[in-house]
Amino acid sequence: MGQNSHMRAIGVMLVVVFISCAITLGTLGCSAAGQQTATQEAAAPEANVTETAETTDGFYRPGDAYRLEQVVVLSRHNIRSPMSGSGSTLAVATPHEWFAWTSNPSELSLRGGALETMMGQYFRQWFEAEELIPENYQPTPDEVRFYANAKQRTIATSQYFSSGMLPVANVPIETHAAYDTMDPVFTPQITFLSDSYEAAAMEEIASRYGGGSVSGIGSDLAEPYATLADIVDYTESAGYQDGTLSDFDTSDTQLDLALEKEPAVSGSIRLGLQLVDALMLQYYEEPDPLAATFGHEVSDEQWAQLDQIREAYNDAAFGSPMVSVNVAHPLLQEIASELDTDGRVFSFLCGHDSNIASVTAALGVEDYRVPNAIETKTPIGAKLVFERWSDGAGQQYARLRLVYNSVDQLRNLSLLSAENPPMSFDLSVEGLTKNEDGLYAYADLRARIQESIEAYDQLMDEYPDLEVLPEAA
Repeated sequence: MGQNSHMRAIGVMLVVVFISCAITLGTLGCSAAGQQTATQEAAAPEANVTETAETTDGFYRPGDAYRLEQVVVLSRHNIRSPMSGSGSTLAVATPHEWFAWTSNPSELSLRGGALETMMGQYFRQWFEAEELIPENYQPTPDEVRFYANAKQRTIATSQYFSSGMLPVANVPIETHAAYDTMDPVFTPQITFLSDSYEAAAMEEIASRYGGGSVSGIGSDLAEPYATLADIVDYTESAGYQDGTLSDFDTSDTQLDLALEKEPAVSGSIRLGLQLVDALMLQYYEEPDPLAATFGHEVSDEQWAQLDQIREAYNDAAFGSPMVSVNVAHPLLQEIASELDTDGRVFSFLCGHDSNIASVTAALGVEDYRVPNAIETKTPIGAKLVFERWSDGAGQQYARLRLVYNSVDQLRNLSLLSAENPPMSFDLSVEGLTKNEDGLYAYADLRARIQESIEAYDQLMDEYPDLEVLPEAA
């Protein structure tokens, strides 16, 4: 287990910044955002959207008959700067200057730290209201666990969340890899590969997302590409003017599967993803909404179009069952282990949007779009929450949902509480049935997690001559 003491020192300083920001902006944020629920309309295209269950208060309780017993969170890091800095493709793909980020490329921003602290405070209020933890909880090492990928943005997200949730506990943040490297548990990489497996996986991806061919992935993105090009003034950029960059092409998608690497999607869809990612991050950070979009008025419909580019990329890379079962295997094992650990009250596993995308796909979560977000599948800072509840008769139940900030809460730095809660969206799993209160039998959800873990071994048995990573063998 590695510790990053310099990250803890930075965290303390930035919490001071957060408190100042909260005092200044908290009232504005709460009044601007208001109480928001997952029944509001989503700014997203029509889809087979899972409906959330009715809830009784701002802590989204399923009903008075249940007692909360355990929570496991798989979190995406909060707001970061873009992955690349000056001199990158981002810099030459628009004639405009990007936001002056408060962190180095790919690292958690000051706003991201403040937001994550507030989310941790909200979880503390929720857990105290449910009597899962007492006030000023100081857990034993067996009761609470924080485990992060070894990147700055994931360690810092975990540090800020823990500071909000457990302000007097000073819990350690586990890392299991050298600082600023990818931990294999959180790396959505191909862990086994053979010619026959690759051919079958590529066929599945092409069939699900490309109309039968990999190059067809993105064939329906002409309008989103045009919207993106207009917002960033792409054709006026230095890269386009000197020929380094060319027009977006809906038929140039390529996909590569390689052992010990993430599925690599290339072509216009990759450049589109980079630009959309930076534009969305800039929109969260820049107070002036027009400045955030380079002077262009961007409608909800246009944000939904931009999100289609993100979705197309993530679906191609992580959405197919054969690939998701492969790349999500280490995390699924980690989640199962946390759920099964005696005495564990709360677990926080911090990674990336690709982790949430691959885990939900591997579990067979039904297609969904969350409301009040411009990233409608894996919003920035989102928490995939596994909850275990019990009733008076001792029966065990489970809920699976996404908890995340609305766009207004992100932009306004809104303090979170029962009166101004984050968004909550209940997920549905194919083949499993909820009761009238929106809960699964715990045994059913736990069995589905195990089935997804065992599907990995079944794939390995089905395809001969596999190359396997040593840690996955």
